[in-house]
Amino acid sequence: MGYYIKEGVTSIFAHSLMSFTSVCIIAAFLIIMGSFVLLALNINAVIGELESENIILAYVDDKMPEDETLALAHVIRRTPNVTSATFISRQEAYVSFIGRYEDTERYRDVDVSWFRHRYAVYVEDVALIAETQQALRDVYGIAKVNANLTIAKAMVTLRKVISGVSAVIIVVLLAISLFIMSNTIKLATSERSEEIAIMKMVGAKNSFIRWPFIYEGFILGIVGSMGAFAAMWALYELVANRVLQFESGLVTLIPFSLISAQMFAVFAAIGFGVGVGGSGMALNRYLKI
Repeated sequence: MGYYIKEGVTSIFAHSLMSFTSVCIIAAFLIIMGSFVLLALNINAVIGELESENIILAYVDDKMPEDETLALAHVIRRTPNVTSATFISRQEAYVSFIGRYEDTERYRDVDVSWFRHRYAVYVEDVALIAETQQALRDVYGIAKVNANLTIAKAMVTLRKVISGVSAVIIVVLLAISLFIMSNTIKLATSERSEEIAIMKMVGAKNSFIRWPFIYEGFILGIVGSMGAFAAMWALYELVANRVLQFESGLVTLIPFSLISAQMFAVFAAIGFGVGVGGSGMALNRYLKI
């Protein structure tokens, strides 16, 4: 094992230019891929915030007594897919309606009794908003339920499209990085093809020849992925500070610290896979002697 590690490390410094190129390639593709992942996560977070504002209004029957009207909150909150329900009295609805307009005199004849008590209902999954609307209609004491199904469906579709496109881009970038990493290591390996052939002819097993290259690929992959992780963190913080500075809090980005552990694990796994996998793919040609 010590021999394998020593040979792998020695090969890195012996072919320093190729090693540096491999590390840069891994880091570059991980940064590009990480940027798409962070962009998709932040877009999904923004969509999630918009979804949370896409409420259902459940209007209470005017014939319901006051105490029973307030008791409806427990029934509504137990409805599947409902996270919370806020009671809005007709007086609050009246004030909210009048507050929308600058010329309040035009609506001075509007009477409070024209408004109904209602509940603002927040859902957990906006994709199930139609089913939730129907379930609320079946609640005794609820006369009418309004939900903006068009906006809800548009948000669900947008989220699916963004997730699908991001997944395709990530898979393509991963495949390209593995291919380029394999060819980069193959160039370095070709310089030692005669050495490998001699080792094969004197009886060295494939595993004996392969392991130093595996360790070399492992080290290059980990170094490249950790460098990409550090650069990704720094770039994200820089962009986040710029966005917060110019948008004055209108756009909220996910703090990198909340996803740093997952990003670190993913970057390390990809660096390991690309480095070791690329080395293995590059060696297959030269071991068939």
